Amino acid sequence: MTVRLANARGRAVLVVGEQVVDVERASGGRFGADPMAALAHWDDFAAWAAGVGASAATGALDERALDAPVPRPAKVFAIGLNYKTHAEESKLPLPTKPLVFTKFQNCICGPRADVQLMGSGYVDWEVELVVVIGRRGKAVAEAQALDYVAGFTVGQDISDRKLQFSDQPPQFSMGKSLDTFGPLGPAIVSLDAFADPNDLALTCDVAGERMQSARTSDMVFGVQPLIAYLSGLCTLEPGDIIFTGTPSGVGSAKQPRRYLQPGETIVSAIEGIGTLTNTCV
Repeated sequence: MTVRLANARGRAVLVVGEQVVDVERASGGRFGADPMAALAHWDDFAAWAAGVGASAATGALDERALDAPVPRPAKVFAIGLNYKTHAEESKLPLPTKPLVFTKFQNCICGPRADVQLMGSGYVDWEVELVVVIGRRGKAVAEAQALDYVAGFTVGQDISDRKLQFSDQPPQFSMGKSLDTFGPLGPAIVSLDAFADPNDLALTCDVAGERMQSARTSDMVFGVQPLIAYLSGLCTLEPGDIIFTGTPSGVGSAKQPRRYLQPGETIVSAIEGIGTLTNTCV
C-alpha cells in the first residue's frame, strides 16, 4: 500500500484519501511526532504505515495546515541543467556529469507557504521532482539506487537570478537559498505509487499561466544515476533530499524575460504526488 507521509503543524501524519492519521497516536508511540523520526527509521515505518487504513483517521486533511514533509534535511542537493530542454533554452551544452550545488536548510518551507521575493525584481521559478532518501548509503550502485529512496515529493527551486549571477563564478547556492526559496510537499509519496518513477508529468503555472510542462523522462541524469553519483562522493543519510532539476520554461529564458511579482501565485504539480500553491509577497 502506498505511503503518503505529510507534516501537519509539525506532526507526522499519514494522508489516507481525504483523512489524516496522526503517526504518534496511531502507532502508540512507536514512532514519534517528528516527521524526521519517521524518515530515520523508514523501512520499519513504511512497513507499519502500509497497513494503516482510513479507520485509523484522526482528522480531516487540511492542506492549509501542511508544512514541509522534510522540515530539517541535513543535506539538500540540487542539480543544474538536468533537463535537455532546459539546457537548450539556456543555450548551454548538456553536462557530462551531474552539475551539483546545494540549497541551505533555511530555505525549506511548506506547500502553502508564502514566497518572500526580497525586492530584487529578478526572482524565478523552477518546478522540480525531489527525491527523499530513506536509507543510509555509500557508493550505491545504480541497480540498487531506488532501494535507498523513501519516496518523491514536489519542490520549487526559487531562484534570485540577480544574486545567482552577481559575479564569476556564479553564486548558485546563495541565489537559491534565501528564506522560503524551497517550497516542498505536499507529502512524501512512496515509490509503489508510480508505474514508472522515471517518467512523471510535472507542470508550473504562474499567475494562472502555464509556464512549464514536461516529463521527468527528459532528465539528462535520472534518479538512479544521481543517487549513485552523489553517494560515491558522500554518504547519503535518511532525510537527505535531492532537487533533481527543472525543465524548460523558466522566466529568465523567456523573451522578454519574466520574473515573479508580488501577489502572483505559483502552482507546481507532479502527477501522483500533488500540488504546491505558493503566493509571492
